[in-house]
Amino acid sequence: MAEEKKILYSGMQATGSLTLGNYLGALRNWINLNEEYECFFGVMDMHSITVRQNPTEFRQRARDLFALYVAAGLDPEKNCIYFQSHVSSHAELSWILNCYTYMGELNRMTQFKDKSAKHADNINAGLYTYPVLMAADILLYQADLVPVGKDQLQHLEITRDIAQRFNGIYGDVFTIPEAYTGKIGARVMSLQDPARKMSKSDENPNASIFLMDDGNVIRKKFKRAVTDSEAEVRYDVANKPGISNLMDIYSATTGKTLEEIEREFAGCGYGDFKGAVGDAVADLLTPLQERFAELKKDKEYIDRVIRANDEKAFYASQKTLRKVKKKIGFTEIIRC
Repeated sequence: MAEEKKILYSGMQATGSLTLGNYLGALRNWINLNEEYECFFGVMDMHSITVRQNPTEFRQRARDLFALYVAAGLDPEKNCIYFQSHVSSHAELSWILNCYTYMGELNRMTQFKDKSAKHADNINAGLYTYPVLMAADILLYQADLVPVGKDQLQHLEITRDIAQRFNGIYGDVFTIPEAYTGKIGARVMSLQDPARKMSKSDENPNASIFLMDDGNVIRKKFKRAVTDSEAEVRYDVANKPGISNLMDIYSATTGKTLEEIEREFAGCGYGDFKGAVGDAVADLLTPLQERFAELKKDKEYIDRVIRANDEKAFYASQKTLRKVKKKIGFTEIIRC
């Protein structure tokens, strides 16, 4: 009898445009996971509204993000790719878990402090309880593993704390999730400030490579990338962060080791190296862009897989939610 696969959960917010960092750091790695794990990947549109969105643009970005998941190679038959807002279980469990989360725990969340500083005119309750909704996302599907970067580790820790507290009161209701420790993606930094991660919200358009940037735009951005005055292609994050970032990107894009890259560009100037990186990234993204364009035209197919995957997510989430409601003593719904 085949061993039951562990469950892996992840997702991205439906805000802004995905960057090369999102692709190399997360999305590309997801594709290799569906053979080993049962995977749930969410379009996290409920999380997105802690910041005000233009409704028309937001709706289109969420749909585009779903299509990008598929264009990148995620098979909607093998994976459950769904819209968070289409599965009401997320909101229901989030409210329940709010009642098992302490103010002191939420007060320690550094991301709330960071986002409050950026959006001082909109410090809302949703921003404050964001980690509880994230806990509901993960716990609904009994996830064993969650791929997280350093900036999300705090949220996984509070998810574990909430689950352990609930289990301590009511028995083994939730699986206690672990951080995914398999192969991790490349950490891609800003092209204009290599001390910061590449971000889809960066105000400098030259700082980020967006997945839908055409080849010429990509090459120009790499030509403008911040480096240093040495003109030597050598990996040294402390002293040469800009060129080291470009080497990381080139390595992740081509599969070449850092040592191979140093040998390949020994004696070459930064202009030659930047050009090679730009060409490699443009070539990498072209098939994704072409597949995305095809999917955008096939509305019937996208609608069909959205419906099918939303149903899979709803069914899986309801199994957990029904158990939770019974444990805490909610009256059972009686239907005709």
